[in-house]
Amino acid sequence: MKKLIDRIGDVLAEGFEQAGYDRAYGKVTISNRPDLCEYQCNGAMAGAKIYRKAPIMIAGDVVEKIRDQECFEEVTAVNPGFINLKLDREYVAEYLRQMALSDKMGLEESGDPKKIVIDYGGPNVAKPLHVGHLRSAIIGESIKRIARKMGHEVLGDIHLGDWGYQMGLIITELKARKPELPYFQEDYEGEYPEEASFTISELEEIYPTASLKAKEDEAYREEALHATYLLQNGHRGYTAVWNHIMHVSVTDLKKNYANLNVEFDLWKGESDAQADIPDMIERLKAEGYAHMDEGALVIDVQEETDTKEVPPCMIQKSDGASLYGTTDLATMVQRMRDYYPDQIIYVVDKRQELHFVQVFRSAKKTGIVPSETELTFLGFGTMNGKDGKPFKTREGGVMRLENLIAEIEEEMLKKIMENRTVEEQEAKQTAKTVGLAAIKYGDLSNQASKDYVFDVDRFTSFEGNTGPYILYTIVRIKSILNKYQAEGGVPEEAVIQAASGDSEKALMLEVLKYNEVMETAYAELAPHKICAYVYDLANAFNRFYHETKILAEEDTEKKQGYIALLLLTRRVLESCIDVLGFEAPERM
Repeated sequence: MKKLIDRIGDVLAEGFEQAGYDRAYGKVTISNRPDLCEYQCNGAMAGAKIYRKAPIMIAGDVVEKIRDQECFEEVTAVNPGFINLKLDREYVAEYLRQMALSDKMGLEESGDPKKIVIDYGGPNVAKPLHVGHLRSAIIGESIKRIARKMGHEVLGDIHLGDWGYQMGLIITELKARKPELPYFQEDYEGEYPEEASFTISELEEIYPTASLKAKEDEAYREEALHATYLLQNGHRGYTAVWNHIMHVSVTDLKKNYANLNVEFDLWKGESDAQADIPDMIERLKAEGYAHMDEGALVIDVQEETDTKEVPPCMIQKSDGASLYGTTDLATMVQRMRDYYPDQIIYVVDKRQELHFVQVFRSAKKTGIVPSETELTFLGFGTMNGKDGKPFKTREGGVMRLENLIAEIEEEMLKKIMENRTVEEQEAKQTAKTVGLAAIKYGDLSNQASKDYVFDVDRFTSFEGNTGPYILYTIVRIKSILNKYQAEGGVPEEAVIQAASGDSEKALMLEVLKYNEVMETAYAELAPHKICAYVYDLANAFNRFYHETKILAEEDTEKKQGYIALLLLTRRVLESCIDVLGFEAPERM
């Protein structure tokens, strides 16, 4: 279904052409002065120099050609040359009726669907998820859902940190604590235990202990490095214990991500790329892409157009060890072979931008990724506390993600129980639903690249630009529709009517932006644009609600029109919060 703004643009383009001007000047935008008009066209201003004519005269010529079009209630040329447009109420209603009949509410999916891999999440195994993992998970999940909504085939990959020195540290500490385990007996040839001999809680304590020991004890550090080497070279016992570490960690990660309503299609890690590293490095050396520089193997990625130095991408240290760049390039080898995506999107901390510039250039230069495949870096800013510093616990430590979620849920439960409109058990479930909305909306309503302050009090408020406010609006609409149904009405049979008041028309004009907003959010990888839209839409509905006696309306046709508009408004809001990664309860 063609976007309404494009339909109007076609009319304006035709008007310019009929008046003797280039139709390209007929671009229409939403008015920045809604008190004067709903849409506007500034093409006459741009054409003034070309046609050596006052812009107001050009605007007047165009207005004469389009004045009688059915889509307009009012068209005026205003000094110095703006064309102001107000839409016909029946035309708007008919557009919404078409939206209501469409399964996707008129959303135009991509005519050229892509296969996309989104790399997001990126936690290290054997460590608890903390607030630093929040943004990648929330933003990546939303981008995945938006892209799918637009008709693309999308695979979300968690890209686990499951290889390297941290594994050597854990194995070394496990061996020190439980040397009797068969994994550590060099002459053991039997079957290893099916179940792990440790829990996730033990693992989460083992890693920081081992890391601290390695910093203070050189012999311990050397042992951990050797354990890493043995694991990466197929040591039977260490591989078995690594598999247990992976199982215990991934089971816990899946539980924690499920609490965030975040799902991954692929649970691959750095380890999955290891098999491709030797052949990749040999090829890069043989074909002259990689060369030795001060003992390390590097790929030069500096380009003539660079205004500042871009260091070479190091893919092997002097001791033969691989680096993050090596693993990232090998992961691209594996992804191109297994999935051959049209685009790979990396949702990572913006402070890693230089690293990805080096990796992307290396991948393109060496042919690991073909020229037609897009590599996209979506860098996000820091989540800070009210002091402007990275978010911490009250004691100053890094906050575990599950503790943050629990804190938000507790705050929401307190607010819900104050109203005493639901039983405690239902209130707890509702607090969980609304708490998740508070966290996700609080994050996603900010532009991804910007740092933001995580303010628990503000994010859990039922007023202002917050997740709870959006959910409260949806619940209010559900309540009205339920009451209408209880009175014997059938909401699905109601038909949208031409607006009888200004607030009703304003709500309609917000609803019909859905297609355009979703398309823009995908094109710009910008979930915050959807947040801004749902906030405007919720405000428009609440203005209409406060000014209109919906269920008390005596004119049956008008009342049905209200109900049909509410039903479509709810559908649009629910579709939007679905791509943001949360849902609305039945009651609040």
